[in-house]
Amino acid sequence: MDALVTTEWLAGALGAEGLVVLDATYTSTLPGSAKQDPKAEYAAGHIPGALLLDLDTLVDADDPLPSMLPSRDLFEARMAALGITAESRVVLYDNSPHHTSCRAWWVLGRFGVAAALLDGGIAKWRAEGRPLEQATPSPARGAFEAGMPVTQVRSLAEMRATDEQIVDARSAARFTGEESDPRKECAPGHIPGSKNIPYGRFFEADGTWKQPEAIRATFEAAGLDPDKPLVATCGSGITASVIAFAAHLIGRDVPVYDGSWSEWGALAATPKALGPA
Repeated sequence: MDALVTTEWLAGALGAEGLVVLDATYTSTLPGSAKQDPKAEYAAGHIPGALLLDLDTLVDADDPLPSMLPSRDLFEARMAALGITAESRVVLYDNSPHHTSCRAWWVLGRFGVAAALLDGGIAKWRAEGRPLEQATPSPARGAFEAGMPVTQVRSLAEMRATDEQIVDARSAARFTGEESDPRKECAPGHIPGSKNIPYGRFFEADGTWKQPEAIRATFEAAGLDPDKPLVATCGSGITASVIAFAAHLIGRDVPVYDGSWSEWGALAATPKALGPA
């Protein structure tokens, strides 16, 4: 299965043995941002047979930073409850302006699950008049054991020492410091030496992904060489995963700095830069 699947492909594959479709919509933790209710949206209508991943709770609740990677035990329990096994083919979609299925793809990848994304998400599915259902499937609970990671992560210590190119997925105004960070504990600005690609630049107007040559050109236009090591950051590790998946589509493996600006920007000892890259 390709890393990116079309609505046409998924419509023809629904009900196939071993296929698991997961709604990976996530509620933004950004202060002042519009709040969604993924559970209510899922109940109102989802792709037939799809299950709710509940990405909001697939996090480390004991970490003071937002949205950090969950523990192995929590992840394994969630996959088991969803009936996912090592043989499952997982397709992710979302109904989020932040393209949170990318975050789900990255989290699943950290525990050895190589999932695919639905191009255009449920918005494209709906626009094409494809069926929705309100019923909640009841998967057979199974046993799941995490495998070797297929996506990468970076810690604060690794970011301090890195010589990788750093690419920041936040808006230009937050990156330059023209706009104050919405998290009051975080300084404005960006990691010195990083480049800015607001995550929306990887998508077409209809919400589908750009073609690989256009993705490569997006990196290059920001002053980055996609053939050299990159690491992605953002506000809290969510939209940095968009960059990681975009790089995956051109055959590159880009780690995510999970703490991102929520960690770096809140620490007095970390250097910060203002203005354009």
